[in-house]
Amino acid sequence: MNGANRANRMVNTMTEQERDFDTVTVGLGDRSYDIIIGHGLLDKACDWIKPLLHEPSTIIVTDENVAKYHLDPLKETLEKSGITVQSIVVPAGEKSKSLTVFADVCEQILKIGVHRKSTLIALGGGVIGDLVGYVSASLLRGIDFIQIPTTLLAQVDSSVGGKTGINAQAGKNLIGAFHQPKLVLIDCDTLDSLPMREMRSGYAEVLKYGAIDNFTFFEWLETNGQSVLDGHKENRHYAIKTSVESKSRIVSADEKENGIRALLNLGHTFGHALENTTGYDNRLYHGEAVAIGMVMAHALSVELGTCDGQDVKRLVSHLEAIGLPTSLDYVSDIHWKTEDLVQIMRKDKKNIGDTMTFIVSKGIGNAFIVRDVDVSKVEFVLNQFVK
Repeated sequence: MNGANRANRMVNTMTEQERDFDTVTVGLGDRSYDIIIGHGLLDKACDWIKPLLHEPSTIIVTDENVAKYHLDPLKETLEKSGITVQSIVVPAGEKSKSLTVFADVCEQILKIGVHRKSTLIALGGGVIGDLVGYVSASLLRGIDFIQIPTTLLAQVDSSVGGKTGINAQAGKNLIGAFHQPKLVLIDCDTLDSLPMREMRSGYAEVLKYGAIDNFTFFEWLETNGQSVLDGHKENRHYAIKTSVESKSRIVSADEKENGIRALLNLGHTFGHALENTTGYDNRLYHGEAVAIGMVMAHALSVELGTCDGQDVKRLVSHLEAIGLPTSLDYVSDIHWKTEDLVQIMRKDKKNIGDTMTFIVSKGIGNAFIVRDVDVSKVEFVLNQFVK
């Protein structure tokens, strides 16, 4: 019996009134798992987590910021159900996705004591999910983990699909493994404690799904995007569910990015190069880099002749209306250089040999993969942004 079915044994005993959540299943055979989306789910997290544990104990890994709000309540609800809980808290921020923090967390977990039937819980944003996922993939050559994402970006993107990893000096996410979680538990209420800048950063990933292959969703976001950020309960739930359904469908079809999963990287090849240049500090959040990267990707599409310039203007208009950056002026204390950005992008994981691969567009909602892109066209686009 797979993890999704084991979790459902207990959940299926709930009344219809209690079952105020949506379930999206990532279909990967015996490694399939459920994504549960709802409000107030942390208070009853044990309903889904306990059936998945091989023993009544777990280790929660979180960061300093998330711990202030959610660590004690989660520990309390799990302990009340008879689960022994240990916790590890790491510094907040992208710099925790490093070999140093990875090694430290592994050593702490080994000191606590684990075996191949142990389960970790990643409580936090994308950094924690990626870090804990890679730790769980590495310890004892693989142990179980559960994702409880607490940021919009993690809920709609990084917690789903099994991509785990840490950053290297050469680039973002270059060290890692595919390692699927046993469960993703999305409590929309955890977003209430986030600052607006963090929410906007996550929103870039929401918009990405509309830009990839769902123009109807893109149009819906043009009308309702601000309400999602402002906390409208139904709209926020709908945006998260639609995003998760999009990613789940693609991951189920292409788990290890041998084909269409690369579409999920729309804007990311450019964006990762921007993040690398800033040294992964708070001058540029991941979603902010992706927002600029999506504009660059659509500008490259215009240069390749596949996309109309009006699509770029429409994308820029919505991003700016939401408050996301669309140009490199957003980080004004860096002397951006086209040649440096190109060199970073040459190390992107999608590239094969000396060729460069990009996700470009035939129009909003119609993204596709193009390989062996002429570097002169990439340089031409970057020169429009580098001043």
